[in-house]
Amino acid sequence: MKATEQDGSYPRPLQVRPDWVNLDGSWDFAYDDAARGLAGHWYQDGPFDRKIEVPYPPESPASGIGDTGFHPVVWYRRTVADEVLARDGGRRALIHFGAVDFVADVWVDGHHVTHHVGGQTPFTVDVTDVLQAGTDEHVLVVRAEDDPFSLEAPRGKQDWREKTHGIWYERTTGIWQTVWAESVPATHVTEVYWRPDVAGCAVHGEVTLNRLPAANARIDVTVSFGGEVLAEQSTVARLTTTAFDLKIPALVNGQDRARLQWSPEHPNLVDIGVVVRDRDSGAVLDEVASYTGLRSVSVGGGAFKLNDAPIYTRSVLNQGYRPQTHNASTGTAQLRGEVELLLAMGFNSVRNHQKAEDPRFLFWADKLGLMVWGETAAAYSFSNTAVELLTREWTDLVRRDRSHPSVVVWVPFNESWGVQDIAADAAQQNFAKGVTALTRALDPTRPVISNDGWEHVDSDIMGIHDYTTTGPGLARNWGTAEAADALVRSELGVQGRKPVVDPLALVKWDAGVAPLMMTEFGGISLSANPDDWGYASVTSPAEYRTIVGELFDALRAAPTVVGFCYTQFMDTGQETNGLLYSDGTPKLPVETIRAIVTGTTDDVKLETGATNGWQD
Repeated sequence: MKATEQDGSYPRPLQVRPDWVNLDGSWDFAYDDAARGLAGHWYQDGPFDRKIEVPYPPESPASGIGDTGFHPVVWYRRTVADEVLARDGGRRALIHFGAVDFVADVWVDGHHVTHHVGGQTPFTVDVTDVLQAGTDEHVLVVRAEDDPFSLEAPRGKQDWREKTHGIWYERTTGIWQTVWAESVPATHVTEVYWRPDVAGCAVHGEVTLNRLPAANARIDVTVSFGGEVLAEQSTVARLTTTAFDLKIPALVNGQDRARLQWSPEHPNLVDIGVVVRDRDSGAVLDEVASYTGLRSVSVGGGAFKLNDAPIYTRSVLNQGYRPQTHNASTGTAQLRGEVELLLAMGFNSVRNHQKAEDPRFLFWADKLGLMVWGETAAAYSFSNTAVELLTREWTDLVRRDRSHPSVVVWVPFNESWGVQDIAADAAQQNFAKGVTALTRALDPTRPVISNDGWEHVDSDIMGIHDYTTTGPGLARNWGTAEAADALVRSELGVQGRKPVVDPLALVKWDAGVAPLMMTEFGGISLSANPDDWGYASVTSPAEYRTIVGELFDALRAAPTVVGFCYTQFMDTGQETNGLLYSDGTPKLPVETIRAIVTGTTDDVKLETGATNGWQD
């Protein structure tokens, strides 16, 4: 079993077991607007009067419900066959949830088994000890609570008004990523973490087990590329988390290194097999397949670097919001098609905006060679509760995604959302700096942007948002090193917000450590509807091509700008500033978009011959 050869359907691509059961599909469903379900014991016998298609949120058309009103509490129920939750030989029955927005409680056979907080983060429930004996099927019930008015919980682009407006979209309530079941050994792997060290010719790893292993347990790890074994190591598992330092002799030869390294042009992945064994008999206790990419990410000398070489990032803002499924997706084929289309349009990077995308999207980014900026949904207010909720969720997300080679930058804050007074409030500055430092502690291998767009406090990249809507205007702002430096130091920047509010960020800028990137620009709407939203609007494709092309040309000509992120990939709701219409149709031919993005006249077509197959 090789994780790099999986079809992308397994919901946790970095830790794959071959035997699993998808629990998506038709579930019983009920609204609980008065929050009476707990007192009424709905987890035992609730009035489930509707059907819903999981994992689509009830606000979405694909769910079969499509109700976008305020419903703070929802309930789900389905049965699970007993053979799916096999417990023979002391095995444990696990049920995994990819994401439930925002607070989730789970019952199995009437027993409460978990309480989880965090609308974007996965959680797993061991249900073995509560399964009712002598029955052919078991009842799984989920209660989800998501206050539509809460400004303290991370919510991203979810609108707090009943009718969407501006740049905000319909809310996501309840289950919105895959639910699945596994039967695993009594001692089993719960988490893997891989940190490539190309310069040190090694992969540093951690394998975490569900419990303190017996004295006679060992963990075998093998790193391979194709049919070639690059490294092997066996370690006695004396703690719940066991660390590995896998030396890879093939990386010593600098000329040979290129065939193994990951990059957008050559997205090479190495397989990692993890086997937990009985130390005495050698019997396999558990086995998972994983992978990593051998690459480094750094900043310095005014450049963003991949594998120690400067790389110009051509990125686009992707809301990850789809007309039929909203924050959810229809599955791996859609996610793969989305990555393929981004690459065909000339982008080598994507900023998944104000949400943590499905891990299967990251698998295809790893596999096909698309760099990703890891972000989270923001809260809208600052308080002790908001600090706690975002810090907890961000920690879990970084741990979930830090082994993906495609993830190259972390973005915990955007445009001062949730820290709206950061320019004057020391507490909010300390919050942003603290989360930035926490991110570096969890993952010391990637740059972190403390507050993308403006009001930086401790960023490794000077990420600036400039929605000037003409090419000449952008050129005036950034066309010379002197003009760029003056704007970075200015009091009002280009959006009326001070670019830097902490001297530490200016120290990195002055030292050339923090490169300059235009991490949001564009936002041009092609629409004749006055209710549609964009930073500027045009009504003809010819005018659209001209103005968008001039914006890209102006940034490419800016001497100190080393990357950009165009707003945005696809029209979303009333925000019609995408390069695609909301149905996935490009507003210009894909070849034209690619020429605009790359500054070349290359012609590239998708292998499928389609430009919107990811919507199918």
